[in-house]
Order: sequence, then C-alpha cells, then structure tokens
Amino acid sequence: MIDRGVTCKELVELVTDYLEGDLPPSERVRFELHISICEDCTTYLDQMRATIAAVGRLPAESIPPTSRDELLRAFRDWHEH
Repeated sequence: MIDRGVTCKELVELVTDYLEGDLPPSERVRFELHISICEDCTTYLDQMRATIAAVGRLPAESIPPTSRDELLRAFRDWHEH
C-alpha cells in the first residue's frame, strides 16, 4: 500500500492533536511532511500557534457565558460543513 500524504483538510482536523503532541508517530510524520511542502498550511499552523499563545493566557472565567456558548456553537457548526 502506498502511503498518501495528509491533505490540507485533514491537516486542519489534526492540528490540535499535533500541537498537543497527541498524534501517533506515523501521523506526525505525514503531518510534518505536508507542512514542509505546503506554504498555506504552514501559515495556518503558525496562526494557530499565535492564537493559542494569545488566548491561552486568558482565564476561562473571563469569557462571558453567552460568548462561550456562541463560540462553541460556531465551532460545532463549522465542523459539520
């Protein structure tokens, strides 16, 4: 069987696991191969790292419950499309 690389869409779905160090070694290799050749996904990964660095400093209780609910709903709806 020929190993196929990660697609851009798959990378978006795997990025959280990648950044948290939760990808299995074989998936990590495929992920890193993709970002080594795809400038758009490299930019996306950099943006995710910057977002985590900025937002990671905010305590969860500083987010108003209505905003939290809207964000959760938006991410659920986005993943379904």
